[in-house]
Amino acid sequence: MSIQLASVSKSFGPHRALNGISLSIEEGSFFVVLGPSGCGKSTLLRAIAGLEPIDQGEILLDGLPVARDGFHLAPEDRQVGVVFQSYALWPHMSVAGNVAFPLETLGKRRSAVSARVAECLETVALTPFVQRKPAELSGGQRQRVALARCLAQGAATVLMDEPLANLDPHLRSAMEEELASFHKASGATTLFITHDQREAMALADQVAVMWDGEILQVSDPDTLYRRPNSKRVAGFIGRSSLVPVTVEQVDGGNAVIRFGDVTVEVDCPDGTAPGPATLLLRPEHVVPATGATGFEGRVARIIYRGGHWEVFVSVEGLDQPLMMTMPRKAAPGDLLRLTVLRGWVLPR
Repeated sequence: MSIQLASVSKSFGPHRALNGISLSIEEGSFFVVLGPSGCGKSTLLRAIAGLEPIDQGEILLDGLPVARDGFHLAPEDRQVGVVFQSYALWPHMSVAGNVAFPLETLGKRRSAVSARVAECLETVALTPFVQRKPAELSGGQRQRVALARCLAQGAATVLMDEPLANLDPHLRSAMEEELASFHKASGATTLFITHDQREAMALADQVAVMWDGEILQVSDPDTLYRRPNSKRVAGFIGRSSLVPVTVEQVDGGNAVIRFGDVTVEVDCPDGTAPGPATLLLRPEHVVPATGATGFEGRVARIIYRGGHWEVFVSVEGLDQPLMMTMPRKAAPGDLLRLTVLRGWVLPR
């Protein structure tokens, strides 16, 4: 089902956890809400699930209101499944018992329950583990049991509250692939909450960046990375250098900018005008120049990132060093000649 939020607000005492949030999530999409701890992500998920009443605004699931003006539809009537960080599995029940539990509480016939459980476990590739207890499973397998339980209860929408946060890095990478496969197999609209931008970029059709109870930008991962709409989004998504520049000339989507003695042409949004601005440079935008072209920079410090070096280069006229990547090691103090391949002028 689709999800729509219109001017949704929620406060806890003087703290406004959700501040007039509006979102539209298409049916069948994998939608990620990304933001730092304490920004209101989990409160947003709980409001959609019906676990938290809202103060103002409206929430619609598949076009039908489930929360507005004092009306609050019970969580069990929303056809929404929730996967928490802890997975919330019954330790004394088998895999099959955990998946069957929501169906049995609805009074479904045993034959129907068994068939549905088998179908859902097949979807998440857990059929061989049907009789195991949660303690006998890996973290990734327990995660899949929680997903199968959502499917079994007929959830048209699956809400995931940082489900990979408790897993080690290697298992998290494997589970990203499994979550993508689960989404494709189930066709369920998926809302995924995370503070990890790498997870968001790997999984999402659309990403909403959340900060202090507000949505800063909603875009596909590539647009979010290449063309953020503010310093806050640019600084939160990926590694970057934010450079104060002067826009000297604008021609459509291109701008000629200057910082120090350096003049280059970069991309810019509609409405960019000559004058002071901020330039976003990703590490891959700054590269060694050929011959005597480009501008000089001196290596300030280096960090090995596995397969490449992250190099911070001081440039005359800039208060902060530029970040770039190099396949070979450079030493602090080395003098480099650099050029800017591309960049993005942030909207004012």
